[in-house]
Amino acid sequence: MKFLRQEYQEIKNFITENYQTILILGVATLSLTLQWYRPLRFSPAFSYIFYFMLLPVLAIHFGLKDHLLNYGFSLGEYKVWLVYVAITITLSVPLLFIASHFSQVHKYYGRGFDYYQFFTLTVPTLLAWEYLLRGFILFGLKERFGKASIVIQMVPFVLLHFGKPEVESLSCIITGLWFGWVAYRGRSFWPAFLIHVAINFINSIFTSF
Repeated sequence: MKFLRQEYQEIKNFITENYQTILILGVATLSLTLQWYRPLRFSPAFSYIFYFMLLPVLAIHFGLKDHLLNYGFSLGEYKVWLVYVAITITLSVPLLFIASHFSQVHKYYGRGFDYYQFFTLTVPTLLAWEYLLRGFILFGLKERFGKASIVIQMVPFVLLHFGKPEVESLSCIITGLWFGWVAYRGRSFWPAFLIHVAINFINSIFTSF
């Protein structure tokens, strides 16, 4: 019995000391898993919004009892991140132009540019992706891990790109770290979202020819 009481206390201490980390990574992993196995098929865009945004928001409100603005929703240091956004988009143009000529990239994306689908599916999906990664995970782990939270959120970002061209998935190691850095320095997930949308838009234009 003494052994069981000791183990119970160890488990209790572990949960108490790591409650926020367990909740953040637990809910994020749950969101990723449910989206993979049980997507809401009546609306792919809403499915991502539900799993990647609504579930984290509920966890922040009810589980952490914290304010959403502390998890990337605020505009943050917009004077800082606007510069990062402008520089990143500018540099991405020639890189995306070169990448669009890779056979695997053009084969995957070269289906013509559907503006309706881009704004009704791609943009909402990217909003949900960015909030889960560069909002919920990044800022949820920031207090505990500091800048190392940038590295942590990069891992699921790369995994979400599995099935896409290999060169894109590999590049996500770098872009995932960069998006995380921009969000961290800007104290907001919005710059990462804007960059991601711009990159997808530019890539869609280049691969449509």
